[in-house]
Amino acid sequence: MQTAPCTQQPLLSSLRPHHFGISVPDLDAAVAWYGRMLGFTLEQQLYIDKIPARIAFVRREQYRIEIFEVPGAAPLPDDRRVPNLDLRTHGNKHMCFEVPDVPGAVAALREAGADIAFELNVDGNPTAFIRDAGGNLIELLEPFAPDRHQS
Repeated sequence: MQTAPCTQQPLLSSLRPHHFGISVPDLDAAVAWYGRMLGFTLEQQLYIDKIPARIAFVRREQYRIEIFEVPGAAPLPDDRRVPNLDLRTHGNKHMCFEVPDVPGAVAALREAGADIAFELNVDGNPTAFIRDAGGNLIELLEPFAPDRHQS
């Protein structure tokens, strides 16, 4: 018996990204960094006693990043700050933003003081990784060429 894909069910048919969550040592510094470097604005800030954590949602257009500051949290391990080394640990890796010109975006971010992890071409497609104020990795990627093979 074949069943319909879950995405054909009414509750999942409108599935779309809402946010990506990160943990940082300094919420205020992270909110400021995402605003200054990537143009996000503060949408909401709250405190949840049960965690306990200070939390902020920053937003750019329809995309949000949920930022947590938890007292006494372990710092981000050094290998999680390096794109290739980070792949050796299971779990979430990074968020990625599409830009029309990766080298131009990297130049602007570098001039603004961003921490550039590295730049490279993957199958002729420029890509770069930067680190936010807490060391979390962010990828910048140009749109794929229309003739690029899809897997």
